[in-house]
Amino acid sequence: MHGSRVPTWVAVTRPIGTRIGSRVGKVSELPVLEPDEQRILGSLLEKQTTVPASYPLTASALRTACNQTSNREPVVDFDQETVERRARTLKERGLLRIVWADTGRRVLKYHQTLDELLGLDHDERAVLTVLLLRGEQAPGELRTRTQRLHEFRDRDEVEACLRRMAGRPQPLVRELERRPGQQDRRWVHLLGPVPQQVAAVATVVVDRESVIAEGGETRDGRVRASYDAVAVDYAEKFVDELRDLPFETWLLDRVLAHAAGRPVVEVGSGPGHVTAYLAEGGADATGIDLSPAMVAEARRRFPGPTFEVGDLRRLSRPPTSSGWAAVLAWYSLIHLAASELPDAVAALARPLDPGGWLVLAMHAGAEVRHLDEWLGHDVHLDAVLHEPAFVVGVVEGAGLVDVEWYVRGPVAARGETSQRLYVVGQKPA
Repeated sequence: MHGSRVPTWVAVTRPIGTRIGSRVGKVSELPVLEPDEQRILGSLLEKQTTVPASYPLTASALRTACNQTSNREPVVDFDQETVERRARTLKERGLLRIVWADTGRRVLKYHQTLDELLGLDHDERAVLTVLLLRGEQAPGELRTRTQRLHEFRDRDEVEACLRRMAGRPQPLVRELERRPGQQDRRWVHLLGPVPQQVAAVATVVVDRESVIAEGGETRDGRVRASYDAVAVDYAEKFVDELRDLPFETWLLDRVLAHAAGRPVVEVGSGPGHVTAYLAEGGADATGIDLSPAMVAEARRRFPGPTFEVGDLRRLSRPPTSSGWAAVLAWYSLIHLAASELPDAVAALARPLDPGGWLVLAMHAGAEVRHLDEWLGHDVHLDAVLHEPAFVVGVVEGAGLVDVEWYVRGPVAARGETSQRLYVVGQKPA
């Protein structure tokens, strides 16, 4: 805000002889944290990296961070008294510091000191944050879930970090035995009790990275060739589907009201019917698709809107405006591996106008579905079903705010066999 002062943080004086700096990385015993203490420190560690402008956290913001539904396992519902009581206990143990914001009125805020106490490297800090917030994890899951905290090049880097943490004089993590149905061995932190993920015993771990086992370019080529093959029959089958989808048209009508005639783009526009719906509603609508045959079909059926061949990961700003009022990825991210999703969503959010909306439509679930035949054509397609909480976390990680999401069940009359996920996020004004 024009004319406002930059906040000044004033730390509460600590008792003599308890200075954290004198013990950095040299603890003789690891702190033992109760589950609610783990959640508080994990939340502070996370927010210190992901939202530094609003860190340290007020008591209210800390409660919200602890209770958020994305990137948390289990989901909790702490009341304010619990958060403040546990924060006082952590302060007394030297694991948390209370500071004051000098912004015209003094506001009490909380700052964690666990990373100072343990002397954590940046990659170790990211891994420990996720383990505190989500419990036991496999290396592949950690690579995906630390994207906002630290960029691991590959799974091997994650495993090297874990083994370094396990090899300390006071180990921070340990590797668990592989349980029935698990593809990989999982890791757990050693800072206190961690609830066992009992459901994982009977659940097969989904390898969402398998779709890029032969490389992203190979996968992209197969997707393009498959949609080129089915373009005409796909359009014939789905071009009128919106009239039987009341929830989807309600959401699209909200996009129209928000855009108010400004430029909107649908990436992965297929035969063009969603883009055409937006154009008919008054939006300056553009459709972009990887498949030249799909673009040709869209142009043939809907001569009004602009349709172009392009890659959603290279989306640029509209030629007539500083940014898009809305970007829609309508079932166009379903062929991406979990590790690819953060970069793809960030690429879609980047050219939004301030206040613009990103709207995602996806299949929800925990599997990878393969198609060799579709609509009477030979294809090679893998559809990746993601958990809603993961997708919401990716959208929040791209810096979008006021995120809302909806899950609807499959419509049997349409032959649907998966839940559908819709996420809306707004670029900060």
